Amino acid sequence: MSASAGTDPRTLNSFAEFYPFYLSEHSNRTCRRLHFVGCSLGLVCLAMMFVTGSLWWLPAGLLCGYAFAWIGHFGFEKNKPASFKRPLYSFMGDWVMYKDIWTGKIRF
Repeated sequence: MSASAGTDPRTLNSFAEFYPFYLSEHSNRTCRRLHFVGCSLGLVCLAMMFVTGSLWWLPAGLLCGYAFAWIGHFGFEKNKPASFKRPLYSFMGDWVMYKDIWTGKIRF
């Protein structure tokens, strides 16, 4: 169980308040790695959408991203994804964490 288990993400009023909560919900390294893989596959699907002109790649990208993330949460982090209560902030958090992993701010 994470340190933020008692925090309701709906009470956080800005992304700046939400992101530390988001990171606390991703303390498990395998969960972070699964998020990274899902985001990477999502970007590949987005690129394929532009290359092929097929809009079917968009839902495929979303499915990849969320499937890997949810496996990370339910299987390894043992919590519920914040996307259930704060979908926009959670989506933003995915990409900020992805950038932070690439830049070395977060351990991969």
